[in-house]
Amino acid sequence: MKAIALTRYLPISHPESLFDTTIDKPAAAGSDLLVAIKAIAVNPVDTKVRAPKDTVEETPRVLGWDAAGIVEAVGPDVTRFKPGDRVFYAGDITRPGTNAEFHLVDERIVGRLPDSISFETAAALPLTAITAWEALFDRLRVPTPPHAMPRKSILIIGGAGGVGSIAVQLAARIAGLEVVATASRPESIAWVRELGAHHVIDHFGDMPAQLAAIGFPAVDYVLILNDTDRHLPAATSVVAPQGSICTIVENKHALDVSPLKSKSAAFVWEFMFTRSMYKTDDMIEQGRLLEEVARLLESGQLKATGTEVISPINAANLREAHARLEAGHVIGKLVLKDF
Repeated sequence: MKAIALTRYLPISHPESLFDTTIDKPAAAGSDLLVAIKAIAVNPVDTKVRAPKDTVEETPRVLGWDAAGIVEAVGPDVTRFKPGDRVFYAGDITRPGTNAEFHLVDERIVGRLPDSISFETAAALPLTAITAWEALFDRLRVPTPPHAMPRKSILIIGGAGGVGSIAVQLAARIAGLEVVATASRPESIAWVRELGAHHVIDHFGDMPAQLAAIGFPAVDYVLILNDTDRHLPAATSVVAPQGSICTIVENKHALDVSPLKSKSAAFVWEFMFTRSMYKTDDMIEQGRLLEEVARLLESGQLKATGTEVISPINAANLREAHARLEAGHVIGKLVLKDF
């Protein structure tokens, strides 16, 4: 089968950073689905895993996690799906990725895809939707249905990116929070407002001062979606007593969370691969979560976040997508479709 892979970890400008190849088609066993891939999307995790390092792979390594496609075959222990079903999912970082014609995935982390949603629309959603959902409702413990008035507030740092594009919508439309999102360019400001942000500030500026200027001396929740090292001091400053901060981005330096003690405020992490990596008892919650996201999309309560579709799925186009993501100016999600 066709696949895009790497053996060396190189700058994305290098033609061998990702290359077209042919590998054996896998077979479904246990609780796995074999999925014929129709569309994929790129995420920061793809570029981070591919980033230059000295490691050399003995056999081609296939990356990629977001995918949508059709079930080709099922393992003997599968109970939720059958061949021909349309599905979407974010995969498992401990297993080969989705940048291939066929892919194996545990049925518990897979969502059923309604006929009304295209593969390319669906491929943009899984990783970011799971991350945003888990960050808001599992880690920050934002209540649903919403609290009685006055409604609580959230600062979403990095509102125009892939996760931010879902988080803003879930926070505003599903959780009923007063949403302050950060964005720095006219087009990204317009995007987060379209998604439901009530206020927009610039994460390159003095965020506590900007928040105070629009009437938020403190916010109940802070969700950090880029550069934890840079943004945590502002987050600890503005989070309200008994509030919570969640980040999805690894830190490079020691983090000072001591300002949170007097506030009895929480600091938590979200990593959407935790359930599949550790085979937690509640893995199936990701499949259920994705099906709820599909329902919300079908009903018009959520807006699709794929902003551009590139075709076909090949190494040249995937390298272009990685390069654009690394440049840091992508709004929403980049999707590739059709081998």
